[in-house]
Amino acid sequence: MNDRTESITPAVNAILEHGIEGLVPALTQLLNEAMRIERDRYLGAGPWERTPTRDGYANGYKPKRAHTRIGELDLRVPQTRDGGFYPSALERGLRSERALTAALAEMYVQGVSTRKVAAVVEKMCGFSVSSAQVSRATAQLDESLHVWRNRPLGRCRYLILDARYEKVRHGGQVLVCAVLWAAGIDEEGKRDVLGVSVALSEAEVHWRTFLKSLVERGLHGLQLIVSDDHAGLGAALHTTWPSVPWQRCQFHLQQNAQAYVPRQSMKRQVADDIRAVFNATDRAEAERLIECCARRYDETAPKLAIWMRDNLHEGLTVFVLPAAHRRRLRTGNVMERCNQEIRRRTRVASVFPNEQSCLRLVTAVLVEIAEDWQAAKTYLTMNATDTD
Repeated sequence: MNDRTESITPAVNAILEHGIEGLVPALTQLLNEAMRIERDRYLGAGPWERTPTRDGYANGYKPKRAHTRIGELDLRVPQTRDGGFYPSALERGLRSERALTAALAEMYVQGVSTRKVAAVVEKMCGFSVSSAQVSRATAQLDESLHVWRNRPLGRCRYLILDARYEKVRHGGQVLVCAVLWAAGIDEEGKRDVLGVSVALSEAEVHWRTFLKSLVERGLHGLQLIVSDDHAGLGAALHTTWPSVPWQRCQFHLQQNAQAYVPRQSMKRQVADDIRAVFNATDRAEAERLIECCARRYDETAPKLAIWMRDNLHEGLTVFVLPAAHRRRLRTGNVMERCNQEIRRRTRVASVFPNEQSCLRLVTAVLVEIAEDWQAAKTYLTMNATDTD
């Protein structure tokens, strides 16, 4: 019988001797041993083993009390010196903890009393939570989200900006507040969420304050900014980063053009013409196509022709980038997919009781998105060339 079999045997005996009552110590023993074995595989060696496959060193255990339907488990979570190991056996529990925290936050921002929240959690999770615990959890959540929003930033090559709008109660009225957020792509081609802000202030003031906060946190090295033409953003960008090129989202430009098309029958042709401009081989060709399109509509849609000459050039800045980067940065679609997830969560609240509750929930969603991005593969290959 090997050491691992011997370590599991007491768990089996506990169940045989004590039946249901033996499940808690049995499951505790099994989980602790499973986590220890997984750490050995992660390190490529067992305790005190010297092997050519060893890749790191153990660093003791961290106690963790896990709440389950059969009782509380006092676990010993194995640690490593590099801090990169976390047992897969607890991943489900980790996700559940995050889901529970999010549920508490969502119910809190809807104005549900902490007493009602506690009752819901007890039904969901099988264990009781006091109103004081719920209040502490919300306070802890606010603190951790504040730290995340104000963490130091560094060098970033590309910045993508977006805004969405949520309803909040303010002074006895329901008002619309702006949610501004920023994502970036660093020198290694990895994406990250850089910041978020919620305010009822004037558009330009809000944008300028938000962009200034990114600079104060250390954001630098920008080579391109991508966004739609949000109210107040252009003036704020000129004040904050006057020398950084701005790329207007090509997708939204195509959508905006439709407002100047006088007849339904023309919309498809206009969309195809604008798409041809953005798919041109280089900027010179794209500018030539803009003028050709504008001339085509000078008589049949004069307002559209004027709009094309005034606006389509703002969608061509991306031509300064390598071809592989252009495909990713010609639009703000990376933000739109995230907005769908934000919208899915915020629509449950419908009307937030205040700006802070809105900021709390949006930040929580963005933290999850940022974690997924950091765990994902590289978004851009930074040594790409125009021939990629």
